Order: sequence, then structure tokens, then C-alpha cells
Amino acid sequence: MGGAIRTLFAPLNPLFSALGWLLRQIGTLAKPLLPQGLYARSLLIIITPVVILQSVVAFVFMERHWELVTERLSQAVTRDIAAVIEMVEAFPDDEADQTEIIRIARDALDLNVAFLPDTALPTALPKPFFDLLDRTLSQEISQRIERPFWIDTVGRSNLVEVRVKLNDGQVLRVFARRNQAYASNSHIFLVWMTGASLVLLIVAVLFLRNQIRPVLKLADAADRFGRGQEVDEGMNLRGAREIRRATIAFWRMRERIERHVDQRTAMLSGVSHDLRTILTRFKLELALLSDEKAAQEMGRDVDEMQAMLEGYLAFARGDDGEVSVPSDVEALLDDIAHTAKATDREVTVSFEGPVTASVKPLAFKRLVTNLVNNALRHADTVEVHAKRTPEELIVSVRDDGPGIPEEKREEVFRPFYRMDEARNLDESGTGLGLAIARDIARAHGGDIVLEDSKLGGLQAKITIPA
Repeated sequence: MGGAIRTLFAPLNPLFSALGWLLRQIGTLAKPLLPQGLYARSLLIIITPVVILQSVVAFVFMERHWELVTERLSQAVTRDIAAVIEMVEAFPDDEADQTEIIRIARDALDLNVAFLPDTALPTALPKPFFDLLDRTLSQEISQRIERPFWIDTVGRSNLVEVRVKLNDGQVLRVFARRNQAYASNSHIFLVWMTGASLVLLIVAVLFLRNQIRPVLKLADAADRFGRGQEVDEGMNLRGAREIRRATIAFWRMRERIERHVDQRTAMLSGVSHDLRTILTRFKLELALLSDEKAAQEMGRDVDEMQAMLEGYLAFARGDDGEVSVPSDVEALLDDIAHTAKATDREVTVSFEGPVTASVKPLAFKRLVTNLVNNALRHADTVEVHAKRTPEELIVSVRDDGPGIPEEKREEVFRPFYRMDEARNLDESGTGLGLAIARDIARAHGGDIVLEDSKLGGLQAKITIPA
């Protein structure tokens, strides 16, 4: 059965392929113009079919019903005018008969008729913008009466004027009510249809907004959790069943991640304590050695090992569960500059925009300090410039040092990567300096990149969502 159907529609496959290609092209061209938000797209999904339906119904109504009714009414008026002309031609010379014809047209046909002396017809008027009545009535008069005529459907809003040239040279002027020749009340249908559609759209928008709100709250909670900020524990389960399932899955994922972090932190604390105990014993044993020179050399090795251990633990520990809070970023940067000044090194700090931003104070200070200390080791001039915008916090650490080759600026972010050149971003030589810095930046939901500095050296640019 399926094979028979495929065989039946096989000749149409090229048509279906062409139609699919056309739809894909239209989608590609229209994609930049379409809204990106879920709420706006959902509204578009609701509004578009309603507008298309309204357009189709209005078109069919205009073409089939409105125009047909107008045509029938125009035919009736034209027949009445033709009947008046036939009576005039049957009694051409009797003025009393013309008076009687005027009376009959007024009483029986509801037409205001007058006979004008032998004059020329007025100049044809320009067609109105919406010329359904003008076009239909003109066609009917041309086909049924077949005499020179002039028509005005615009001059008087509630009347239609028709003038017909008679055989004896007179002009028959006829005034008919507009609703006799035109379906003037048809717009009521469109008004009711549009009004009902608006009511339905308002109801749909209200219900849709209630369904979209839980999705937006869930997205906001996920974003805050990704940036290390506090997440509202009292977020209620609302919306459709699928949205509730997604919310429950998010809370379970959050619990698993926090449990994993707690376990890792506890394990690292134990490892750190054990290793520090061993290193402390080494130092005590070295202090008891009689060979002072050998003890000093071995002490330097122990100090280097301890520094490497601290670097490893710092990288593995991350931000140690610190949460983001509104902080005075300018004060944090000034504190870093003051600390550098205590070592007889000058760091210039500048700030633009509001000074408050949501960051993890200790981790953020450690991040910037790491970059500033590195710049101080390799440069004479160091500048820290921060800019707070409504969307993000940008901190740039610039120096006039030797810099880093552009092809290696991404490699230095890899853990345990060491540079052989003069500049190394990790004082201990473990290759974790930039890895730790990027880890802290990404824990804030941002990132860090290396660029050319305006001072001629390197610029570390930190970007954190505000």
C-alpha cells in the first residue's frame, strides 16, 4: 500500500522538493526579521493564523458577498431608471404625463426624477479610491440602457446621481439613495469580525503570558545559579506539566552540583591538611640539619613545593562556594592598588559608570590581583580601567611589558601550560595563573581575553555580566 502511494505521488516529488527549497529560503530571509523571544514568537504563532484567516474571510466576503449584493442592487436601480426612460419615450410631448412620471418614480420607485433642458452631460469625474459602486453601477447602465450617461457616487454622501441623455435631447436626472444601489451596511460584518478577533487575541495574550512567566523565571534562576548568585528557594511550580518537569529537573541538578562541590571541597581540605603537615615536618627536620648550606637548598625546594601545592589547590578549589553580592567594585580595585603601592609599585585605577556590581568579592579581588601582580613583574606602568554598563562590568588590566604573542594567547589559558619566553603569568611556574583567572571569570558568568594594550604591552580584559 505504501509503495503504491509513493508511486502515485512520484511525479510530484520535484514539485515538493522545489516547494521545500522555497520555504527554506523564505525562512532564511525572514529569520533576522522575526522576534527572538519566546513570548513574542508565541504571540506571532497565535496572531499570524488569525490575521490570515481574517484576510481570507474578508477577501471572500468582498469578492463573493459584498460585490454580489452591490451588483444585484445596482441592477435593480438600473431597471427602475430604464423603466422611467421607457415611460418618457412612450409619452414624449405631454408635460402632464412627465409630471405623472415624476410622481410614479417618487412614490413607487423611490427615485427623485427631473427633466433638464437640452444640455450636454457634465465632464466625467475622477474615479473614487474605492470604486465598487461606481464601477458596478456604470457597467449595469452601459449594458441595460445603452445611452450616454454621467454618474456621480461621491458628491453627495447619501445619494447617487445619474444623468442620461434622452433621444429628444433632454437629460433625465435621477437621484437614488446610496443604499438602494450599494450594500452600505456590509462593513458591520467586518467590524464584528475584527472586534471578536481582538477579544480572542486579548484573552490568548493573557493566558499565554501566564504560561511564559514560569519559563522566564526558570531561565533567570538558571542564569543566576550559573553566575554563582543566590537562587530563590521558594520558586513555585507553575505552568504546564512540561514546564513543571523542567523546573523540578533544574532543582535536582542544582542539588547534585552543590553536593558534588561540597564533597570536592571537603576532600581538598583533607588533602591540603595532610600535605601541609608533611611539608611542615620537612621544614622542622631541615632546621635540625647540621649542614646549613644543604638545609637552605632543600628549604628552597620545600618552599617551591608548597607554592606549587597552594596553586594546585587554589585551581581545584575554585571560588570555594562564595556567592555573588552587590559590591563596590571601585573600592575593591582601589584596595588592590593600595596593596601594590605598599610594595613601592604604582597602579593607576580609573572607573566609569555606577560603582556597584554583583560579584564574588574575594574571588573577584583575587582575579584582578593575579593579573595586576603579573603585570607588575613584567612592566613599569600598569593601569586598571573599569567600566560599568547596564549589561556588564568590564575591567581591563593594561601594561607596557613584553606582552604575549597573539598565537599563544589562547594556549596560556590551559592548565599547567608554561611559557618559555620572558613573560609567564604564574609566579610559581606551575602554569595555573591564567587558568585560575579564567575559572574565576567564568564562575561569574563572564570571561577573560588577552589583547594588545594601548600602552604597548598586554591587556587582560575581564567581562562579567552585571
